[in-house]
Amino acid sequence: MTKVSRFFLQVVVAGVIAAAVVVVFFPEIVRETRPVVEVRQGNDAPVGPRLEGPVSYADAVGHAAPAVVNIHTRKTVAEQSHPFADDPLFRRFFGDRFGTPGQRTQTSLGSGVIFSPQGYVLTNHHVIRDAEEIEVMLADERSLHARIVGTDPDTDLAVLRIENGGELPTITVGGSAGLRVGDVVLAIGNPFGVGQTVTQGIVSATGRSRLGINTYEDFIQTDAAINPGNSGGALINAHGELVGINTAIFTRSGGSHGIGFAIPVDLARDVMTQIIEQGQVVRGWLGIEVQEITPQLAESFGLSDRRGVLIAGVLRDSPAGRAGMQPGDIITHIGGDRVNDAQDALNFIARARPGDTLPMQGIRDGETIEIRSDVGKRPARR
Repeated sequence: MTKVSRFFLQVVVAGVIAAAVVVVFFPEIVRETRPVVEVRQGNDAPVGPRLEGPVSYADAVGHAAPAVVNIHTRKTVAEQSHPFADDPLFRRFFGDRFGTPGQRTQTSLGSGVIFSPQGYVLTNHHVIRDAEEIEVMLADERSLHARIVGTDPDTDLAVLRIENGGELPTITVGGSAGLRVGDVVLAIGNPFGVGQTVTQGIVSATGRSRLGINTYEDFIQTDAAINPGNSGGALINAHGELVGINTAIFTRSGGSHGIGFAIPVDLARDVMTQIIEQGQVVRGWLGIEVQEITPQLAESFGLSDRRGVLIAGVLRDSPAGRAGMQPGDIITHIGGDRVNDAQDALNFIARARPGDTLPMQGIRDGETIEIRSDVGKRPARR
């Protein structure tokens, strides 16, 4: 028994020594394997250059604000006669007091931007719609008369000209094509008629469309506060350069909810140039009525791809009619560009020059077709 006990004691001691050696020199053998979390430290691998914004945007505002004007319009509107004016009993008590319709003067407020030393002012069409008299109030408190040079309701833009204004401040025009989401922007205008006001925000999105605001939409979305009266005012960048014309807001209360829209300056400048040089904005036209392709229509036509538009109607003697387009055709490409929906089709056709030939691809009765149509001039909107 002594020999057996000694043997077991030696085995135990050897095992303890071996375990101690493993724990000390080979700990990974006994340690439980766990996942290792890898974190990319910001200081070690910066995403991009760290740029600090200015402490103040006063220089940018001081550069642009003198060219932003307040617009006051007046028009005469007829008042409706009282609905009971022809009632004999009503007339017995009130006579003709409410029977004869009168007239009253209606005023409205908005904003605008002086684009050139010649006195051209860019604003929104809805600001001066049906105006009989337009007064422009400058930042130096000069009040000057302005006349309408031309309007483009499809983009909600209008061009005015200040008459006998002398030396005028003008805005420095930047570019809107290079705007990025997150860029700082400032809105300058006359909200609620309180006077020139500046609000600050960022570019929330670019290329916003399909909002149902204008016929042609390519908006800059911003959270800079835009309120009634800001329409037609300037959206500038941090350098004081014009990048957009403030136009509309999404709101339920009538005030700003941080979702405002501005017309990009590149589009606004093109519209203004055409109005001044040609008297109107010229856009392409085919004379077709298009319809979105719904899942039900796609199934009925056997389409695997819903991109494109369905031709719902073709005007007689229109460019599309003469080219052989038919109701029921599905257009998938216009001028080499893929058509995703009706807004794409409208924009592609509008950008074509009247007199040019526009190639299109589509589907008719399940077969691929190619159509070449002359481009006409879009009729003026009334």
